[in-house]
Amino acid sequence: MNFAVHQGGLGSSPLRRRSAVTGAIASAEQKDAGNALRRRRALKMVDRELSKGNYRAALSLVKQLNGKPGVLRGFGAAKQVSHKLDDLKLHESLQSLVDGILDLIDKCLQFALLDKVSVKASESMPDEGNESHCEEDHFLYTQCFFHEAGHFLVGYLLGVLPRGYEIPSKEALRQDKFAAGRVEFVGFEFLGEVRTTEIKEKKFRKGKSNKGKISSKTLNRFSCVIVAGLIAEYLVFGYSEGLHSDVEKLDEVLKWLGLPESEAYSQVKWAVLNTVLILSRHHEARLELAKAMSLGESVGYCIDTIENFINGEVI
Repeated sequence: MNFAVHQGGLGSSPLRRRSAVTGAIASAEQKDAGNALRRRRALKMVDRELSKGNYRAALSLVKQLNGKPGVLRGFGAAKQVSHKLDDLKLHESLQSLVDGILDLIDKCLQFALLDKVSVKASESMPDEGNESHCEEDHFLYTQCFFHEAGHFLVGYLLGVLPRGYEIPSKEALRQDKFAAGRVEFVGFEFLGEVRTTEIKEKKFRKGKSNKGKISSKTLNRFSCVIVAGLIAEYLVFGYSEGLHSDVEKLDEVLKWLGLPESEAYSQVKWAVLNTVLILSRHHEARLELAKAMSLGESVGYCIDTIENFINGEVI
């Protein structure tokens, strides 16, 4: 029997090397566990501030955590595409997906212009049986929390802190299939001004309306967040019921800003592409977040879920 001779003594033996590697792995796991514990504790503080309505304090806490290794990695860290869309060469399947979503958005706007009588007529249709209603209720409920998870995830990854959310119950959806959930964000307070301006213009239809003003960064974030629900549905189910209220809100903001039609279309097109890529990169985080939101978990818990499931170097 031949024996191989290993030079370098005990320090280079396979057993010693394996022990060193095992120790390094254990040390890394302990560090990760420590970071996760720190994050959960900090996010409980964020939840407390949000519950008190101290939204700016909650945002400040998140920003402080954001720069610390192993605590918050995803907040505001999403990679975004260039606004020079003509310079981008998209794969045929991606281009088809973007075109399909843009077409859906256009249809949502057309639907929003229809007389509300048609909606009331559909609501008054006769009952077709409890079993079919149960299946439809469950499907609508599932769509709803995937929709709201899309808003939440894209907002967080773009640096907009969710301050609360609501998902309608199955009973609410049974009574009104157009019942909508919502995610509220810190930093989108300008929407109140948009609504106020709209009310004034409806009441006093004289003279020129004043143009609204927000930063391009806020507009970019809002555009992506508002279409994210519809896109999340589209990615999961291959289509969307088209909750026109989101699209209508985006249209109102673009008009409030006084953007020319061509510029508004370019903004929407960019937002759709940017959001599709963000949501596609984080498929697992999106699914896990939807589960957490369906259980009514806190904002802090939902953020922790995102951080646990964002993978890869590119966020």
